[in-house]
Amino acid sequence: MDTGLKGKTVLITGASRNMGRVAAMMFAREGANLALCTSTKMDELNRVAEQARALGVTVMAERCDVTDGEAVADFVGKARTKLGGVDVAVNIAGNRAEDKFLDQSIESWHRNIAVNLTGPFNICRNVIPGMVERRWGRIINISGVSPYIGGPASKTMVKLGIVGFTRGLAHEFGQHNITANCIGPGVIARFDLDPGETDKPLHATKPGSRKGKTEEPVSLMLYLASEYAAFISGQCYLVNGGVYFQ
Repeated sequence: MDTGLKGKTVLITGASRNMGRVAAMMFAREGANLALCTSTKMDELNRVAEQARALGVTVMAERCDVTDGEAVADFVGKARTKLGGVDVAVNIAGNRAEDKFLDQSIESWHRNIAVNLTGPFNICRNVIPGMVERRWGRIINISGVSPYIGGPASKTMVKLGIVGFTRGLAHEFGQHNITANCIGPGVIARFDLDPGETDKPLHATKPGSRKGKTEEPVSLMLYLASEYAAFISGQCYLVNGGVYFQ
C-alpha cells in the first residue's frame, strides 16, 4: 500500500523510546522525513535518529520540553527551516499520573495537565498554520484506557480531554484539508521485550486477549497519516484486542 508519505515531514514527540521510537522507524520506512524530540533522553533519541537516517531519510533530533511554548516554537521553526514544514504531527510524549486522588499533590496535577494536554496544544498551535497554508495536514494524538474502563482521576481526565481536543481540531480545521484523530492503546508491551511477552493472556474471561505489540497502534498511525484516511477525522480508535469497547 502506497501511503503517500514519501517526502512528507512527520513530527513525533516522545520519540526516544517505545511507541515513539517504533513510530519514527516505521514512518522512515515509508520515506517520511522526521522531526523528533524528547525532553530528557537525548542519547536514546540520537540512536533512533541514526537508525532512521540509515533508511535514507532526513532526520532532525532535538531536546524539547513540549510544556514550554517557546521551546516548541523554536523546535517547529527549525523543522520548517530544515525540512520544509510539518505535514504530520504525532503527539506521543506523555506523563503517567498514577496517583490516588487524595494522595496527589497539586504539582503532580498540574504536571499531568502540562505534558498531556498543554504539550499537544503547543505542538498543534505551531504546526497548524503551515498546514492551513499548504491545505494538507494530519494530527494524531494519544488517549488511553482510563476513559473507558476507569483509572486514577487525573489520568482519566487528561486521556478523555485529549479526545475532546482532537475533535475540536477536526471540527475547526477540516475545511483546510486537515484531519485530527486519536488512538487509545490498550496494554502495549515495550518494544524491546521478548516477543513471547505479547502472547500471555491478560484477562481470564477473554482468552484471546494479550499485550499489544508496539507496531500495532503505530500501524494505525501510518494509516491515519496517509492519503487513504483523508475522509477520517475526529475519531478515537481503540487498539486493545477487543478487551473493551467504546
